[in-house]
Amino acid sequence: MTTEKVVKSKPKQNPAWLQEYIDSPEKQKQLYKKTLRIVILSQIFGGAGLAAGITVGALLAQDMLGTESAAGIPVALLTLGSAGAALLVGRLSQRFGRRAGLATGFLTGGLGAIGVIIAALLNSVFLLFASLLIYGAGTASNLQARYAGTDLATAKQRATAVSMAMVSTTFGAVAGPNLVNVMGEFADSIGIPTLAGPFILGAAAFILAGLVLLIFLRPDPLIVSTAVASAQAEDGKVLEESTLESSTLNKRGIVVGATVMVLTQFVMAAIMTMTPIHMGHHGHGLREVGLVIGFHIGAMYFPSVVTGLLVDKVGRTTMAIAAGATLLASGLLAAFAPADSMILLICALVLLGVGWNFGLISGTALIIDATHPSIRAKTQGSVDVLLALSGASGGVLSGIVVAHSSYAALSLSGAILSLLLIPVITWSRKAQSKVLV
Repeated sequence: MTTEKVVKSKPKQNPAWLQEYIDSPEKQKQLYKKTLRIVILSQIFGGAGLAAGITVGALLAQDMLGTESAAGIPVALLTLGSAGAALLVGRLSQRFGRRAGLATGFLTGGLGAIGVIIAALLNSVFLLFASLLIYGAGTASNLQARYAGTDLATAKQRATAVSMAMVSTTFGAVAGPNLVNVMGEFADSIGIPTLAGPFILGAAAFILAGLVLLIFLRPDPLIVSTAVASAQAEDGKVLEESTLESSTLNKRGIVVGATVMVLTQFVMAAIMTMTPIHMGHHGHGLREVGLVIGFHIGAMYFPSVVTGLLVDKVGRTTMAIAAGATLLASGLLAAFAPADSMILLICALVLLGVGWNFGLISGTALIIDATHPSIRAKTQGSVDVLLALSGASGGVLSGIVVAHSSYAALSLSGAILSLLLIPVITWSRKAQSKVLV
């Protein structure tokens, strides 16, 4: 059996502070816990910034453009900007550490939010679209921050670490949409268009999240975990595996994890984007829209309290199947619920959020399992590009589908698409069984 040959070169001399962490598992545990605390704090702010754009972006574009068919463009641009930023944040993180990559992304997102406010003041559609692209950097950082908590986690802690980072986003993500009305009134009182008000909150939130990471995320967890992994390899603590087996399992894990996240992101973005427009058609005001989206975003993050534990205990692929089943139920309920029923709309959007949560955490854990620290951040950034592009596609197509058909048709399409997760997981399990036999 052909095995990987490790070519040993003269080891680099690590700085004294880094060598302390390499030599001390206890220090690694302490840094793991500290990193989670810092990530949690930044995610509280980041969640508020993320929610602001999602809640009123479509309404602002509809107001400025005067057409509903373009209402999906803001979310598409935001997620498209997030795609480019995900790649840059991933590469910055791989080269300079999580601190540099994530802080840069959040601060850039804050500048984008300021640009949206200026665009609304000037009634400039071009500036609005350009600013939404830049604003997407904050969204990319908000998602990639979930990886920072896993850098020093063991295999049995990874999904739990992701969930702890994500659940903290709930506080800001739920508060953001429910402050839409308040921020709208505040904006109006200082001469800024009402729908631009939530972006004031978004700018402040993203900038604060970036500053928290820039100031407090030291030592950098990715730099430490990469050094620890390299030291273990040099000491012969990493077992050699078949080249074929190793590459097959790693590639498969990345493909399956990416597919789970991309499909759940597409379905979630498509239905969520057009829900405010659908509600507006049936007499619901900005306060009701904020309430429904608030419940939805809360459901995207709050279940992380238990999702991470379930993914670690029950299994990655089992929870991925649960994601597909939950999204199916959400699409069916959104399609057939009476448009004037706030309770059923909330239930549909809560299920949509929960299904996305199951898919994101299980998919993230699969990606982490399949990558080595030396290439992990770069790979995660590349996968998050696909994640953002799927959201952009969902946002664009959702407006077109609703403009030419109906919200019910959109929701049914999402329900059917979510079923594709089942054959993907079945394929991965069968393929893995063949390799292990």
